[in-house]
Amino acid sequence: MFASLQEVYPAQGALTFGFALVVGLMIGSFLNVVIGRLPVILKRQWQRDCAALNDESVALDDTPFSLAKPNSHCPKCKHAIKWYDNIPVISWLLLKAKCRHCHTRISARYPAIELLTGGVFAVLAWNFGFGWPLLGYFIFASLLICMFFIDYDHMLLPDQLTYITLWLGLFIAWLGGPVPLADAVMGAMAGYLALWSVFWAFKLLTGKEGMGYGDFKLLAALGAWAGYQLLPVIVLAAAFSGAVIGITLQLIRRNQRGQPIPFGPFLICGGVIALLWGEQLLHWYWGLVRV
Repeated sequence: MFASLQEVYPAQGALTFGFALVVGLMIGSFLNVVIGRLPVILKRQWQRDCAALNDESVALDDTPFSLAKPNSHCPKCKHAIKWYDNIPVISWLLLKAKCRHCHTRISARYPAIELLTGGVFAVLAWNFGFGWPLLGYFIFASLLICMFFIDYDHMLLPDQLTYITLWLGLFIAWLGGPVPLADAVMGAMAGYLALWSVFWAFKLLTGKEGMGYGDFKLLAALGAWAGYQLLPVIVLAAAFSGAVIGITLQLIRRNQRGQPIPFGPFLICGGVIALLWGEQLLHWYWGLVRV
């Protein structure tokens, strides 16, 4: 089956690029739902759990709320969004970025995430062609996009996403992916322990928590996909980008001094850099050291 698919949709073909782009746009529309709703679902569940633990009652809206329900609607006027107003990117352009009913402005981030997902899917299909590995990379990319924006918005890396990313990376390695299984397991272990050690060292020295446990799990997941050899590249790229953006925010006074900044998006950027150019960066570095 996949052999015939690869004949119809060969790697580096226009049909492959176009098909993956369209699929990515549709998946990007769903990722917008996950990014917007998953933190609310988790918050409600935590409130229920805390109330049950303390034997207290909590007043929550009993309206069903999940990734599937309620149907897409305008957050302002609550009007249900028809299918023709929910076409990725196109509907946003035709509606001129406004709700059809109340004319409330629709954020440009929705089509931006759809375009980002479509572009990433197209690049992945262009490089790998159709097959099981491509499906794994599609899921991996989707998880990273969700975690990037959820952590940016809420400083939260849900276990539901980090654990799936971790186990998927190990599974791909077990199937014979580009990273050997032993390297993936060591990458996951070393990734978690590296940030766990930094967390406790910082806490013992300052009495403050410098990062969340979700960051440990995210680096473990990235280590499973990249292997332990590229962990230094991930961490250094994440730290460098975090420092540059943090200093920039301080200079333009958009961030108050001491206000925490989510580290997850920087880890994701570091992971992407390592997966794309990690080996070249390591060779470049060792070439400088030897000189």
